[in-house]
Amino acid sequence: MKSKGAMTEEDIKNKYITPAVVGAGWDMQTQIYFEHYFTDGRVIVRGNLTARAEGKRADYLLMHKSNYPLAIIEAKDNNHPVGGGMQQAIDYAEILDIPYAYSSNGDAFVEHNRLTGEERTIALSEFPSHDALWSRYQQDAGLSTEQKELIDEPYYFQLGDKTPRYYQRVAINRTLDAVAQGKNRIMLVMATGTGKTYTAFQIIYRLWKAGIKKRILFLADRNILVDQTMINDFKPFEKVMTKVENRVLDSSYEVYTALYQQLAGEDGTEPFRQFQPDFFDLVIIDEAHRGSAKEESRWRKVLDYFNGPDTTHIGLTATPKETKDTSNTTYFGEPLYTYSLKQGIDDGFLAPYKVIRVGLDRDLEGYRPEKGKVDMFGNEIEDREYNSTDFDRNLIIDGRTEEVAKRITEFLKKHDRYMKTIVFCANIDHAERMRSALVNLNADLVRENSKYIMRITGDTPEGKAQLDNFIDRSSQYPTIVTTSKLLTTGVDAKTCRLIVLDSNINSMTEFKQIIGRGTRLDPEFGKEYFTIMDFRNVSRLFADPAFDGDPVVVYEVPTDSELPDETNEPERTSVTDTTTFKLPGEQSDENDYHTAPKKYRVNDVDVRIANERVYYYDVGGKLITENLIDYTKRNIRNEYATLEEFLRKWKSADQKQSLLDELKKHGVLLEALFDHKPHLKGLDEFDLICHLAYDQKPLTKAERANNVKKRGYIYQYQDVAREVLELLLEKYKKEGVQEIDGTNVLELPEFQRFGSSLKIVKAFGGKKEYLSALKQLKDEIYIS
Repeated sequence: MKSKGAMTEEDIKNKYITPAVVGAGWDMQTQIYFEHYFTDGRVIVRGNLTARAEGKRADYLLMHKSNYPLAIIEAKDNNHPVGGGMQQAIDYAEILDIPYAYSSNGDAFVEHNRLTGEERTIALSEFPSHDALWSRYQQDAGLSTEQKELIDEPYYFQLGDKTPRYYQRVAINRTLDAVAQGKNRIMLVMATGTGKTYTAFQIIYRLWKAGIKKRILFLADRNILVDQTMINDFKPFEKVMTKVENRVLDSSYEVYTALYQQLAGEDGTEPFRQFQPDFFDLVIIDEAHRGSAKEESRWRKVLDYFNGPDTTHIGLTATPKETKDTSNTTYFGEPLYTYSLKQGIDDGFLAPYKVIRVGLDRDLEGYRPEKGKVDMFGNEIEDREYNSTDFDRNLIIDGRTEEVAKRITEFLKKHDRYMKTIVFCANIDHAERMRSALVNLNADLVRENSKYIMRITGDTPEGKAQLDNFIDRSSQYPTIVTTSKLLTTGVDAKTCRLIVLDSNINSMTEFKQIIGRGTRLDPEFGKEYFTIMDFRNVSRLFADPAFDGDPVVVYEVPTDSELPDETNEPERTSVTDTTTFKLPGEQSDENDYHTAPKKYRVNDVDVRIANERVYYYDVGGKLITENLIDYTKRNIRNEYATLEEFLRKWKSADQKQSLLDELKKHGVLLEALFDHKPHLKGLDEFDLICHLAYDQKPLTKAERANNVKKRGYIYQYQDVAREVLELLLEKYKKEGVQEIDGTNVLELPEFQRFGSSLKIVKAFGGKKEYLSALKQLKDEIYIS
């Protein structure tokens, strides 16, 4: 039997840790999750290729209920100290909201109590049972009867349904715990695409089933949001649910969905007054960053009315807003839970993005008309310097619109002309001109179907009627839509793969919402990342600390006044959100372009692309411009610091592809390099790695194959065996070493002339002898 020190981590788990946990009474089928992956792993993008990084994995999760983990255990081999896995265990416990973290190397356990901050070492035989740990948790957390009842209330689940992801579970459980403690205003901040509505459904369902909240109102500000909610996530409520329509409220239901607009009205005559103020126990406010948080808003009256002593208000938003006029924090308090875009991308639940930042010469240099120049309509253009803040608002340059449309079209033609695309424009007029320019450049596809390109803005019922088709995964048309404000929020455009920014966006809230249109992953339809094409340098906002953080709240202090008491809910504004700031001629509403200042329009000014740069999303949300070669070298050396270390690993790997796959998880996308540098295609992956990361002189596959022949290794064998090895070597020369791994290669047509794979391995003396000869062949290939 191996000594403990010679055992692998798996051996330690199987022989010591698992028996200790099971011996304490934990049920292997229902209470222990082994090797539990709780993230999918970040999608890494380089060029047009993607790979998945390794997801986060807990060695053991110990569950009170399927929706409530009590403890996490991280295992190490016996060459580590008992607490060698504790830092990782605590890190994962904090992410997963788990109270107790354990580390073990097979000798004992170290226990960390996150509720008290204490640690202790216990023997393997002293590991607590489920009942003992649950009893201790109730005491450490000070759980009330109501809190315990809600913990034990299960999620809604039917066979084939999705189950909550870890962050949804945390948001749900924290919310239920807050409700049980009597908190009546709660805010959850969850990035677009992370399932806010599904989270809301599970919160409602568990509170409703427990009998704590019996009548629920779900509020949104757009029909499409309400309809999507009822058809999808809220469908299990269909027998007790109604949508408020025609401003009529029917008291015979339990779950109500409504638009604010359906409930709003003149003072004293609002439709919501058909019910008593305490009619609803729970009000869920979707997109809570919008009008509901604004004190003087008619929508706010709905919340103020349904605000009985036992009524809970829960706000859901991806972009909490803090401005002078609108404060989510003032109304709801600090977010109970935040799951950010950066977290979603790093966990692999949201699509990363690459940014193509395009600089147009007129945007960079400005434009000043010559003296006395008139526009298309004979109006003399005011003599001043015009820049990107003027274009498409005060001054229209048709050449600029055409150049943007041309670059979009080039991108689609190179990648996929049926790639779902949203073009964000400065206003409705700009969106219409952009639509027309794109039509002219894509007339062949428009001829096939006029809905290939459409404008979807607030003033066009034809376009708005096609919104459902645009977001429908199975509908090809519309493919490209131009808009200004309508698609910035609330539209679940899961298949959108290209977002074009050609509008001066200064609001961080609006920017986050726009980026959210592309963040939904859809690998089944080939979407693992999305591209942002930026013509107005809007993507500079990615570098703003506020992009992925909570809005910064500052106090407005009157002259000669002292700082207000923080408990008095002072008026607030934000130093990062410039929603209320308008550039000259800027419109913030879909319809106000009709009353905008006079615009000049010219069609004789040339516009060209001056520069273009591609940025990639990297770990932690940074946009980097590091070239592909430097990026690959860095990631290889992160895994193998020296050439000797890499060579040892390569030589010991029976299946070279497994090593390459592991590198791929760490961002080494060799296929992208071969695409980027076609002259490298003759190299073996081994030589490419050694050349890029360790400055070794590379050999081509052909050179390596010829060297094997010169050394005469193959000629040790006779007849069929020799011919098979020669054919394997030829296959390596053309396709690479991964194509000759194992015995499956012998099933390919080119080997059929030797008979079945069984007959071929017999020519070597058997399977063991064949694999030995193959390993020797691969060793010969990589002799320097």
